[in-house]
Amino acid sequence: MKAIVCKTFGPPESLTLEEVKSRAPGKSEVRITVKAAGVNFPDTLIIQGKYQLKAEPPFTPGGEVAGEVVEVGEKIKHVRPGDAVAALVPTGGYAEEVIAAGDAVIPLPRGMAMSDAAAFPFVYGTSLHALKQRANLKAGETLLVLGAAGGVGLAALQIGKLMGARVIAAASSAEKLALCQQHGADEAVNYSTESLKEAVKKLTKGQGADVIYDPVGGDLAQDCFSCINWNGRYLVVGFAAGKIPEVALNRLLLKGAAAVGVFWGAFVAREPKANWENFQQLFAWYGEGKLKPHVSATYPLAEAARALRDMLERKVTGKVLLIP
Repeated sequence: MKAIVCKTFGPPESLTLEEVKSRAPGKSEVRITVKAAGVNFPDTLIIQGKYQLKAEPPFTPGGEVAGEVVEVGEKIKHVRPGDAVAALVPTGGYAEEVIAAGDAVIPLPRGMAMSDAAAFPFVYGTSLHALKQRANLKAGETLLVLGAAGGVGLAALQIGKLMGARVIAAASSAEKLALCQQHGADEAVNYSTESLKEAVKKLTKGQGADVIYDPVGGDLAQDCFSCINWNGRYLVVGFAAGKIPEVALNRLLLKGAAAVGVFWGAFVAREPKANWENFQQLFAWYGEGKLKPHVSATYPLAEAARALRDMLERKVTGKVLLIP
């Protein structure tokens, strides 16, 4: 089979497309023909050796796939050959086939397109976990989403609306904010042309946001600590800006606020039942037409480097996919 291989840590351009051997699944594993693979920001970090979960070269990057089950191990009972599934893997997704642990393989609802399925688990799983288990978002609260036109940002925006929140979308261009408003954002803030802190205070009549969803980090985090409401929850989702911010603890103290970490991968491993329940809700919303991934671009497998470079340079909105 063909696969993208990271032979040494480095930029996307150091990746190669190679012929590699496929293998049979173990007793608790599933072998899947990959129809589409999601490209996610952590992929840009793992190939550089900068992600919290390390992989030793040579390896194939990619943690999110959708496809068809080819073969299952003897302990696997919830899927069988021919089933349409999505799967989460530590590495290996940028390939024509992948081996996944059985408990990380999710049967797809009938009629779900493979392009939607490959764009679904990471962003919606992360965002529902963040807003439900970590923030306890309530109907009527104000949710501020940074990087709102990105994959997890758009997912958080959509889920926030479904949970009854008023959503303020924050992004770096008018075009990105127009996309956010198409997906239901109530208000929009362009933080490349105006102060995030002042704009949010104005939109909330000086109260601030109840929940702040931040996959960006960097200098914008300081504005977040200044425009969070009393008893607010600041969600630490990621650091797309490249800089890990320092928490101004005095600001949290004065607002009775909390900074809350969101590590969905660890949640999946530690609380699989709660994660499964989350996905039943997500699939129900999908089936009702209430949420749908925004796939802005697809790339052939051979162009994985270009997909990752476009993501690093913030040229993409929503999700992008590789198609083997």
